Amino acid sequence: MARKIDTEKIESCIREILIALGDNPEREGLKDTPKRVAKMYEEVFEGMNYTNDEIAELFSTTFEEDFIKENKSNIVVVRDIPIFSYCEHHLALMYNMRVTVAYLPKKKVAGLSKIARVADMVGRRLQLQERIGEEIAEVIQKITESDAIAVYIEGEHSCMTSRGIKKPGSSTTTITYQGKLLEEDPMLKQEFLTLVKS
Repeated sequence: MARKIDTEKIESCIREILIALGDNPEREGLKDTPKRVAKMYEEVFEGMNYTNDEIAELFSTTFEEDFIKENKSNIVVVRDIPIFSYCEHHLALMYNMRVTVAYLPKKKVAGLSKIARVADMVGRRLQLQERIGEEIAEVIQKITESDAIAVYIEGEHSCMTSRGIKKPGSSTTTITYQGKLLEEDPMLKQEFLTLVKS
């Protein structure tokens, strides 16, 4: 891990934001706010410390199973993984996010908890929902070497629900496909779509 979040710089910037908002960063309720926000940012943006290759390496535990053949009868689906993220356009929370990952193993099967950990870590960056799906698929491909991966995400964005157009309850759905088998086989792609949406 070559990168580290600069919490001192964040503290300094948050203090300046409080001043810009017209408040006094020295008053009792705000005195420790810059430090608390810096600590929170270090936690919620942990994924920014890692590349996708490094995330794949962190969660690379797989099992090589002889029973898995290169056919279409062993699709693995991990459904409704809860994650959160922050929109890079407004630094606004993306919440109530549920990720479903489906992949067709070749010889490697990923530990189920590792798939959830990948989704969580990818979310802990400044993100777009579309890119979260792409990056999860990329990391899962690096870990499993699968030729067929689908990532389905549904979530709410506070940049839409609490500011701007202010439409609470509206949600965004994205579906990402990766792998040559899904490009070559429309029936398999449809099967993956049915699995991740059901």
